[in-house]
Amino acid sequence: MHDVVIVGAGPVGLFLACELGLAGCSVLVLEREPGSPWRADPLGMRGLSVGSVEAFYRRGMLHPLLAASGRHDDGGPDPDADEPSPPRGVGHFAGMVLDPAKVDLAALPYRLPSPAMDGVLTNLEAVETVLSERAEKLGVEIRRGVTVSAIAQDDDSVVAHAGAHEYAARWLVGCDGGRSAVRGLADFEFVGTEPLFTGYVMVAAVADPDELSPGINLTPTGMYLRMSTEHIGMMDFDGGAFDRSQQPTLDHLQAVLRRVSGTGVTLNAVHRVSSFTDRAMQTTTYRRGRVLLAGDAAHIHSPLGGQGLNLGIGDAMNLGWKLAATVRGYAPDGLLDTYTHERHSIGAWVLDWTRAQAAVMKPDPHGQALRGLMRDLLGTRDGTTHVFEKVSGSSIRYDLGSEQPLVGRNAPDFRLEDGTRLGELLQDGRGVALDFSTDRRLRDAATGRQSRLRYAAGVAKHALGLGAVLIRPDGIVAWAGDRDSDWESFERAADQWFGTAGS
Repeated sequence: MHDVVIVGAGPVGLFLACELGLAGCSVLVLEREPGSPWRADPLGMRGLSVGSVEAFYRRGMLHPLLAASGRHDDGGPDPDADEPSPPRGVGHFAGMVLDPAKVDLAALPYRLPSPAMDGVLTNLEAVETVLSERAEKLGVEIRRGVTVSAIAQDDDSVVAHAGAHEYAARWLVGCDGGRSAVRGLADFEFVGTEPLFTGYVMVAAVADPDELSPGINLTPTGMYLRMSTEHIGMMDFDGGAFDRSQQPTLDHLQAVLRRVSGTGVTLNAVHRVSSFTDRAMQTTTYRRGRVLLAGDAAHIHSPLGGQGLNLGIGDAMNLGWKLAATVRGYAPDGLLDTYTHERHSIGAWVLDWTRAQAAVMKPDPHGQALRGLMRDLLGTRDGTTHVFEKVSGSSIRYDLGSEQPLVGRNAPDFRLEDGTRLGELLQDGRGVALDFSTDRRLRDAATGRQSRLRYAAGVAKHALGLGAVLIRPDGIVAWAGDRDSDWESFERAADQWFGTAGS
């Protein structure tokens, strides 16, 4: 019997497998598809937010990811700079591209120089290659061409049935995408809103490409996006009627493109095409017994704003260490339940974020009025900064019951005087007690949990007025205090997230 069976070998399932393998868990990944041509550029192109790039950085996978993405020598941010550099890209909201120069860095008090300060343009093939290689090195077993058809669980284990085979584990996690079999087989409730549009992304031979303006184009009848001469996306506000109801033909795609672009453009051939909608749905809980969900299995929405992959990686980073602690037997009471508590609200926000963009892009008088209002707001420094905080993940803060403003947030990349960075200290998957005051009591409290918590002390280049910080394995600040703090509060926080000392 394995400790954990993961259904789905996409980025979310593989990242979760790496987290569990890093903690010494026995992991089996089952994947239905033997392979897919949709993973490479251009249709497999994806953008990783700052938060997702940090996740790869904190597990020692950033350089392999940049190399696999062709971004290893692109002159990224200077991690040794005295001040954080401005973001090189902010993205867009509802097709309105934002100016990174308008981001107010002074409004981001916990942003410190780091190797992971920018998002990364990559593709699914690169992400999955890096994660697969890492998972295999950690002893994770991956089996492809396996379709799970039934799930049975009791108080002690869960069994996935696939044809004549049975795969037993103590826990099972569905990371099998928007059409998740696990979600249905385990009877998760899935609720939300129906779509406004059918979207298309295609690689096509265009007879007259100059008819189409490059970039994102909002029109009175919809939207189209020209990424290159052959890579085209479009949105048709038909209520989602066409999505997956039939195979898009060349004539249909040409008619939609002409309608939403307002041109007479001609398609000579369509080499590859996929459709999608802005249907926004989420399970009411991310756990039923010994079955959990992560990524698109737990929530689906439109790709507007590029949040889907990033939301899933955040799920895997949050769940991995908590499930590993549960498997290994040192999880404090209720630790695994905090996965749904913390991540469900983030998923709900992303659904609303994409709903808002669909409403703004709708080609009717209401959408046009909203678009004018949003364009004015996004032209301001405050508006651009707000959107950057949202899309980069820097605005995320879990409610951990503390009024200290850094607690619950993603930790800045503190750097000690010997050059050691927080991101490097997190690479083995343990939490970190980072002590700028070198107080013996804090060191002793951390040392009692050596298998779960690493202690590091020294003067920090930017301590942000703090004396010490307790960071969870997922990079979230669990406790922070100044030099005059009550260290007993540190002990309580360590007990809450890492279990009692010596256990």
